[in-house]
Amino acid sequence: MMDRPRRLRLTPQLRALVRETTLDAGDFIAPIFVTAQSKTARPITSMPGVQQLPLDAVVAEAETMARAGIRAIILFGIPAAKDATGSDAAAPEGIVQRAVRAIKAAVPELVVMTDLCLCEYTDHGHCGIVNGTTGKRDPRLPEGYVLNDETNEILARVAVVQAQAGADVVAPSGMMDGAVAAIRDALDAAGYAHLPIMSYSAKYASGFYGPFREAAQGTPQFGDRSSHQMDPGNAREALREHALDVSEGADILMVKPALAYLDVIHATREAFPELPLAAYNVSGEYAMVKAAAQQGWIDERRVVLELLTGMRRAGADLILTYHAKDAAAWLRG
Repeated sequence: MMDRPRRLRLTPQLRALVRETTLDAGDFIAPIFVTAQSKTARPITSMPGVQQLPLDAVVAEAETMARAGIRAIILFGIPAAKDATGSDAAAPEGIVQRAVRAIKAAVPELVVMTDLCLCEYTDHGHCGIVNGTTGKRDPRLPEGYVLNDETNEILARVAVVQAQAGADVVAPSGMMDGAVAAIRDALDAAGYAHLPIMSYSAKYASGFYGPFREAAQGTPQFGDRSSHQMDPGNAREALREHALDVSEGADILMVKPALAYLDVIHATREAFPELPLAAYNVSGEYAMVKAAAQQGWIDERRVVLELLTGMRRAGADLILTYHAKDAAAWLRG
């Protein structure tokens, strides 16, 4: 006798009819790297198919994303010059601010998010003001430690400049304590109380970020980021981090990376059902799939759609993924 569940698997039409978790191009947020260092696109060797794009090419890429049914992008900037405080991040004519204005003029319906961190802009590659540099020194803390409140002051200024450029959402990613509150206060005071914050509220000190550091030119020149990003062994702490950011005014929560933290995504969805939840399918996850596909070991299309569906099934409403454009095309058939 045929088991009851198998009756509903008989044809593709029946399987689609009773599918519990669906995937759509509108679920994706596409990360884009914009550079002020080149007038031509630069391939990222560890991320096949992804490039650092000059300003005019970024606009064309944004238009392509919108035509594919992708509703949102997030911008990461590579400035022409870096310094110890990441000053280009807060410059009105900084590369991300210029890109936001150009994209919103060309594709106004696209949601343009801006990554809000200093690692791409500092010459040391860390996410903020480093203890012992630029006259900032706290004798209670080790040399090389990222100073929390001093960094938040800069992030608040950057958020306002990004808002003035036309960003639809700002996304603090440095895991500084109190960053969301500092940014919310600054935005409100500047007349941007309507602007949402997507917080990288549970961002782990992961080994999956290597290719991104090539892409964003943000590799730390010394030390690591374990003093401010989360320990991979901690799940309960993630819920505490989320709760703190919610209390400070975060509108969208995030878990980063995705694949090794599906349990954290699920726990976050259970604990915060009222807020949108994003999962970041990060560069190392992308690169592993690409490498295996290039060797012929996996079917890239099938595996990518399966992985992205798994993130949605775990509870993510939104997925930041470098596969966004390809996945959108595959979903169209």
